Amino acid sequence: MMRCIRTLGAISALVVGIGLATAVVSATAKSVAGPEHVRGVEQTLLTYPEWFLVFSPYEYGEFIGVSAPSRFPYYGHVGQFWESYRAVFDETRRRGLDLNPGYHLMIMVIGTSTTVEYAIKSAYETLVGRLAESTADRSTPEDRHAAAVAQDYVRFIRVQPWYEYDFGNALSDLWRRLPATGPDMVRKWERRFALTTEYIVKMGYAKLIKLGTKSIYDAPLPVTAVVVRPQPGANRGLPELKVLSTLQDSAALITIPRYEAFMTYAQSLAGQGINFSEIAGNDSFILVSVLAPRSWKPQGPAEPLLVQPILTQPGIQRVVMMVPVSRLADALRQWAEEKLQVEHIFDY
Repeated sequence: MMRCIRTLGAISALVVGIGLATAVVSATAKSVAGPEHVRGVEQTLLTYPEWFLVFSPYEYGEFIGVSAPSRFPYYGHVGQFWESYRAVFDETRRRGLDLNPGYHLMIMVIGTSTTVEYAIKSAYETLVGRLAESTADRSTPEDRHAAAVAQDYVRFIRVQPWYEYDFGNALSDLWRRLPATGPDMVRKWERRFALTTEYIVKMGYAKLIKLGTKSIYDAPLPVTAVVVRPQPGANRGLPELKVLSTLQDSAALITIPRYEAFMTYAQSLAGQGINFSEIAGNDSFILVSVLAPRSWKPQGPAEPLLVQPILTQPGIQRVVMMVPVSRLADALRQWAEEKLQVEHIFDY
């Protein structure tokens, strides 16, 4: 088994290297940022399925805080994941972007594992979980613990790799901090069995993935290089913003945090009247998702790629759009005026 995993890892490393090399060569030819800051434009599309596996656990954590886990739409989320992958795959082909086979392999691996996890959860919760729910008049401490851990997990994976999460601590708290006796004993002990199994399996899987990742991939840069105009001044609210160089026409090359924090920094800069002309070496388009009422339609240069209902929040939809980099700040300002929630900016 380990030989197969190592072989897959070696193949993955090779295809990732080929894909990234191609992307970097094509982008650095016109980029202001150095090659270490350049990421292929196809990655703004391909990161969406990866981030859907942040959005889905968030929705799950919020849902089980107020409702029974047996009622969560597991298969609906599986369908939305694969629908999103098809949409971004088709768009990369339509635009003739770099293939980036390593990223596709990664999406297939995490998508398949999530599909298996949700299928098992759905079957268990529909049969055993629902029977145990029927014996309880209220949520148990174990139910509340599951919701708290799910929400804490999502806060963590917005900024850190999921396999770094401390499932061992969640398991320890389950057995050490929660009373073993009390009302609704059937539900209490059914939840203990289910959660113990889940945390142990995830601990083992996380160790395996962490081992493979650390041995194959270098740590990614935690920042994104952005060309902005005008140059921003010092701002205590943006402590990690760094000016790398001053450019012509009052522009500047800066770095801001990557991933979740990129959205916060970009919204703040746009609110100050600052515009973007290049992000991670790209000046074409960037993917953005917003949460909006079902009646909302994107306007201006934003081109919709995918629209999905939020399955646990009737009347709310996720709208995924491709926005020209040069118009991103305008779009952020417009959405702020409309009081829309920007869910994520996919910074390559």
